[in-house]
Amino acid sequence: MNKRYIPYVLLFIMLLWHAVLFAQDRFPRPEFESGYVYPEHQQPLQRSQTWEYIDVAVLIAALSVTTWLALKKRSRQGLIWMSVFSLAYFGFYREGCICSVGSIQNVALALFNDGYTIPLTALLFFLIPLIFAIFFGRVFCAGVCPFGAIQELTGFKTVKLPKTVESIMAAIPFLYLAFSVLFAAMQSEFIICRYDPFVGIFRLDASYTMIVFGVLLLIAGIFINRPYCRYLCPYGVLQNLFSRFSWKHLTITPAECTNCRLCEEEACTYNAILPSNTNQEIEDPVRSRRRFISYFLLIPVFAIAGGFLLYNMAPGLAKVHRDVRLAQEIRIEKETGIEAVSKAAVAYKEAGQTEEELFANEMKIISRFRKASPWAGVFLGLSLGISLLSLTIKRTRTEYVPHRGKCYSCGRCFKYCPVEVKNQVK
Repeated sequence: MNKRYIPYVLLFIMLLWHAVLFAQDRFPRPEFESGYVYPEHQQPLQRSQTWEYIDVAVLIAALSVTTWLALKKRSRQGLIWMSVFSLAYFGFYREGCICSVGSIQNVALALFNDGYTIPLTALLFFLIPLIFAIFFGRVFCAGVCPFGAIQELTGFKTVKLPKTVESIMAAIPFLYLAFSVLFAAMQSEFIICRYDPFVGIFRLDASYTMIVFGVLLLIAGIFINRPYCRYLCPYGVLQNLFSRFSWKHLTITPAECTNCRLCEEEACTYNAILPSNTNQEIEDPVRSRRRFISYFLLIPVFAIAGGFLLYNMAPGLAKVHRDVRLAQEIRIEKETGIEAVSKAAVAYKEAGQTEEELFANEMKIISRFRKASPWAGVFLGLSLGISLLSLTIKRTRTEYVPHRGKCYSCGRCFKYCPVEVKNQVK
C-alpha cells in the first residue's frame, strides 16, 4: 500500500469502529418475560483535574510539533499524521470536548456573569491556540483541531469556489461568533455545542439531524475543502485575526521566491495565496485616497446600523432563552385555554411559581438582551466596514506569499514549489 494513503485508511477504521459500537445500541432491545431488569445506564465519570491538565499538555505538545512540521520541517505528510493523531485523541478519544471552538462560550459566560467561574483548562484551551497563532500563524488549524483534521483527511478532490461566493460565505462565521457569544453571555444557549456537526460523529449520540449534517459536510469537503472551517467556524474568526500579526508564518517556498507562478492556480484550494503584483497597473492616488476615506467613513455607519438592527431584534433573540419561551407558552395558555404540556410548563406548574414572577423574569431577560444585542450588531457592522476598507489598501508584493489570515498552514502548496522539489532531490 502507498504510504500516502495510510492516514486515510486509519480514518476509515476509526469511523467504522465507532459505527460498530453505535450499532450495538441502534436497534430496540429485546423484551424478556422472565422478569429480567436491565441495569441502569451509567454515564462516563468526569475526568479528574489531573487528566484535564494532561489534555492541556497534549495540546501544547501537538501545537509545538505542528509548528515545527509546518515552519521548519515543511512536511505535508507530517502534518497529515498530526491530523490523524489529533482526530484520534481530541476527537474520538476526548469526544471533541472540551474544544477550543466551544470554549468561546465559556469565556463569554464568565465575562458577563459573576456567578460563573470558567475552569482553568477551558480558558487554556481558548487562549493557547491564539497565542500560537500570534507567534506562528494558524498551526492549530493545520493539524491540531479535530474538526479541521477530519475535514483535511476527507478532502480528496479540490475545487475552488468563485471569489465572490467565497467572500459572501466567509461572512457567516462572523454571524455565528456574534450570536454564540451573545447567547452564552445571556445564559441562554451554547449554540456552538448544540449545533456542532462533528461531535455527534465523535460520540455518535447526537440527534440524527446533526449526524446527517456532519456527514454531509464531510461529503461536501471531498470537493470543497474544510467547509466548516471556512464558512462556519467562529473560532476561525479569532485565528484569522491573530494570525495576521504572526511573528513567523509558513512560507510557500523555503528560499527566495522565483515567481515561477506554479503555485498560482491549484496549489491552494482556500484562495489564500497572494500573487506578486509588481506588474499591476498603479491606480490614481487621488482616486484611491477618496475611496479609502469613503469606506473609512462608512465604518461607523455600519456599526450604528448593526447596533440598531439587533436592538430591534432583541425580543425575538430573547426567545432562545428557555424562560422566555416558557412565559410565552403560559401566556398563550391563558389567552387560548389550550393547556401547555411541554416539560418546562409541567415543571413550572409543579414548582408553584406565580405568573407574575414568571412574566417579570421574562421582561428582565428581554431587557438584558436589549442592552447586549446592540453590541453584537456593532461588532458585525465594524467587521463589515473594516473588511470593505481592507479592499482599498494595496500593498506591493514582489513574490507569492500566503495570506496570513486565511492560510491554514496545511502545507498543500509545498509540492508546487520547484525550489522545494529541488531541495528534496538533494
